[in-house]
Formats: sequence, C-alpha cells, structure tokens
Amino acid sequence: MAITVNLRYTGKDGNARKFAEEMTSSGTVDAIRAETGNLRYEYYLSFEDPETVLLIDAWTDQAAIDAHHASPMMAKIASLREKYDLHMTAERYVSMETPQTEDQFIRK
Repeated sequence: MAITVNLRYTGKDGNARKFAEEMTSSGTVDAIRAETGNLRYEYYLSFEDPETVLLIDAWTDQAAIDAHHASPMMAKIASLREKYDLHMTAERYVSMETPQTEDQFIRK
C-alpha cells in the first residue's frame, strides 16, 4: 500500500513554476527522492491554469511521510513556498491493487 498526495501550488506571475524550478535546481527534489520510503516526487504544469503546478508525492507508508515531515527538508520547502507566496490544496490517496477487470483499459 502506497500513499500518494497530490499538492496543487497556485501563485501569481509564474511563481508556482519558479518554485518548482528552484526546488529542482537547488537539489531539493533529488534529496527528497533519496529519502527512505519516497516512491515518486514529480511536478506537472497545468494546461488550463498556467499559475498552478501539480506535485505528485508518493510514499511507501505513513511512517515515511512522517519522517519526511520531520526532516530539515520541510523548512527549505516552507521557506520557498513563502518566498513565492504560494497557496496550496492537497488530496490524499491510498493505493490498492488494480482489479484485473480494469486491465483491459490499461495500455502498456
């Protein structure tokens, strides 16, 4: 079972994109990906809203998320969110096996 959190960062004047770019260029994204239990940490741009960036953040379990939230990495992320004056929404999902009946709809 994995836990995935979709975070939407919204700002003005391209700040959400600048935030994601600085997270990447500063090495913060690579450091998060190297944390124990991280499965996925990827940013995506919205076609419909150029002021919104989606982060898909997946972890093996709640303990891995808790360790990430307790790490010094969170201070860096919070500082950048403040720097770029971003607002956020979050959605949390717990994965399960895909039923075989849905395999027919998945193109591999």
